[in-house]
Amino acid sequence: MDLIKLADEIINGKRLERGDDLSFFESCDLDELCRGADRIRRELCGNKVDLCSIINGKSGRCSENCKFCAQSGCSFTGVDEYDFLDEETIVRECKHNEMSGVHRFSIVTAGRTLSDADFEKAVSVYRRMKKECKIELCASHGLLTLEQFRRLRDIGITHCHANIETSRRFFPNICTTHTFDDKIACIKRAQTAGLEVCSGGIIGMGETFEDRIDMALTLSGLGISSVPINALRPVKGTPFEGIPPITEDEILRTAAMFRYILPTAFVRLAAGRNIMKDSGKKAFMSGVNAAIKGDMLTTSGNNIKEDIEMLRGMAFEV
Repeated sequence: MDLIKLADEIINGKRLERGDDLSFFESCDLDELCRGADRIRRELCGNKVDLCSIINGKSGRCSENCKFCAQSGCSFTGVDEYDFLDEETIVRECKHNEMSGVHRFSIVTAGRTLSDADFEKAVSVYRRMKKECKIELCASHGLLTLEQFRRLRDIGITHCHANIETSRRFFPNICTTHTFDDKIACIKRAQTAGLEVCSGGIIGMGETFEDRIDMALTLSGLGISSVPINALRPVKGTPFEGIPPITEDEILRTAAMFRYILPTAFVRLAAGRNIMKDSGKKAFMSGVNAAIKGDMLTTSGNNIKEDIEMLRGMAFEV
């Protein structure tokens, strides 16, 4: 496979679809794959990089049994447990991120969805952030209803985050308290409500590379514009605590493949960046053009100021 030729065909309008033989992604030359992905990124997305940040707005005691998650009530990780944070804490963090140069801020809450009371708390704090801040706002609150998504849109939320996590085939291996179809239906409700959806997944959970390709194709079919790629950080006390950490080359290969399949999306580095050399600098030369950052991630994140300095030094527009 001539990967640079394929990159040029994608730049000129070709799109990779289900039914195409994409098995070459797993074994092709990694350096050539990364060069082609970077070529696609430069031509179709330019040098703009998108930075979003999150606050862990409600932590622990989650009813779902996702095997990767430190906050699942089925695991014993010693993670902090607290109810919905007070408004002052959330608004203060939002303003901090806005002043630091982040483009979008999201509250992320543990749990299948929000109770009615917690949803009203979320609405209240989003209204206040919309009034006091200029940063774009995103919401990550699980399997919300169509009406709840519409309410969020009406108060100024522009994006919803809802990861599909992996392929349809592999999903039952990581969670059984909700289904892959539950995830897809949630994304479609958010889109129907008029929200842009950020959706990606986690690699390194024991899935095959074919599963990763399938995940990318699913996201492409859904028209997802922002795709976070998380590398599993095995957490002691979860069922996945003994899984060997994924390598940097695997992360780069996956990110570059995502760029080929989702050529105009923001391909976003998320959890696991700190296992990569120079905070994943090479990934930003391999098709990646976005990152989830912040000082309040449930697993260690990257410093905002340092990231902005690195990206500007690479000629990205921040």
